[in-house]
Amino acid sequence: MKPANSILSSFGTTIFETMSRLAQAHGAVNLGQGFPEGLEPAEVVAKAAEALTSGPNQYPSMMGTPELRAAIGAHDKRFYGLDLDPMAEVMVTSGATEALASCLFGLIEPGDEVVLIEPLYDSYLPIILRAGGIPKLVRVAPPHWDLPRDQLAAAFSDKTKLIVLNSPTNPAGKVWDADELAFLAGLLEKHDSYAVCDEVYEHLVYDDRRHVPLMSLPGMRERCLKIGSAGKIFSLTGWKVGWVIAAPALLQPVAKAHQYLTFTTPPNLQAAVAFGLGLPDAYYQGLVTLLQARRDLLAAGLERVGFQVLNTGGSYFISADFRPLEFSGSDEEFCRLITEKAGVAAIPVSAFYQTKDVDHFARFCFAKTDSAILEAISRLERYFGS
Repeated sequence: MKPANSILSSFGTTIFETMSRLAQAHGAVNLGQGFPEGLEPAEVVAKAAEALTSGPNQYPSMMGTPELRAAIGAHDKRFYGLDLDPMAEVMVTSGATEALASCLFGLIEPGDEVVLIEPLYDSYLPIILRAGGIPKLVRVAPPHWDLPRDQLAAAFSDKTKLIVLNSPTNPAGKVWDADELAFLAGLLEKHDSYAVCDEVYEHLVYDDRRHVPLMSLPGMRERCLKIGSAGKIFSLTGWKVGWVIAAPALLQPVAKAHQYLTFTTPPNLQAAVAFGLGLPDAYYQGLVTLLQARRDLLAAGLERVGFQVLNTGGSYFISADFRPLEFSGSDEEFCRLITEKAGVAAIPVSAFYQTKDVDHFARFCFAKTDSAILEAISRLERYFGS
């Protein structure tokens, strides 16, 4: 038998799928996979059902319905002051991961260098390698996730095609501030490079922080591709509705890749997301307030159990150091242990690094119901208390 593609076949099953299967097998409370619970806005779901019944249910434009593209443009004007031409600068995708793939396949030529900041979401590297890109890794490390500016600058060269920037970040929960973004903008201009900005957690920022799109900085409109996710904004991750915003010349090659990946996205879901993006500020503020309360509930519980909990400024996730619990194994061993023995699933943070030297932190998702969080804490208290 001839071999399969050597790059993609070299990667195993994602850690998220692995731990979710393990959680299911052991009846564990799943604080591993980042799917939210009890947060879906009923009016958005109702709009999807209404649109499904009333139609149309045939192929919409590969670029997305005009209604949704206009709503995305209005959304980014409303929250970030970006003046967009929705029909020239917005494309709807089947989820943010497909948006990432379209951007990376559409822009990377074999031999191009791509800067990545670890810890990083697991889909970035396989796509970049399959596109022929050469990854240049820079890492931020717990507990403070400080940006090593000298290392970031050294990762750029005249061969750098782009950087993938995730803010707020998964799993670190780091929200890039204006000074860090300005530093990065200077590197992009110096090396004539682009930024693929994974901003799926743009509305999930806490403690009065503010998400600032890199695209909104002077000189960055022509260099940035901004990726959004209805799944994260509306806690409807199974819908897989995402989008890319970019200047027309930059969006064109991305659209060429998109047309051969998924081509288009269900029209009823697009109608519902267009409706949802127009919800009043109270919806967005309420989502942040609720998730911040859940973050604090989980953090306090993990601290009672004995974890050293790291600060998280955004996203769905808390990282916690388990060494105070006197466990001497790796983070993967720890996460398997608590899934099988305590009945609580988490994700090892080392899964987001290429080398496994950051191996004593577990990532917990707090976008769960209060009852699920309290049950998880109770199980951990019983296990470690014994």
